[in-house]
Amino acid sequence: MPVRSLNSVVFKWPDREAVLTAARQWASVLRQREPALEAAYCIGSCARGDWGVGSDLDIIVVLADSTLTPTERYAKYYPDGLPVPVDLWVYTKAEWAALAIRSPQFWQRIQREMMML
Repeated sequence: MPVRSLNSVVFKWPDREAVLTAARQWASVLRQREPALEAAYCIGSCARGDWGVGSDLDIIVVLADSTLTPTERYAKYYPDGLPVPVDLWVYTKAEWAALAIRSPQFWQRIQREMMML
């Protein structure tokens, strides 16, 4: 998380590479412990390269299948310990495929900017 620099009102925000390194380490651990994991992607400002102070990290996790509700998946897979807040979406493979039909503009945007973690 961002930290206050001494007693000033200036915040030191982690740089993009530090955040991506932490996210890749989290994804690596997740791959080892979760056999249902199909993919983990970074999208949004970090993936596009227009990351800045105050930016969060947007992550999509795709599972082969799951009996958990979306809320339960969010709680189970939320990446604690990353240096910035995270927006997380956890889809099953079927939900991920259906997203292209259900929300084609969002799907196209994701396809343009997603980065494998």
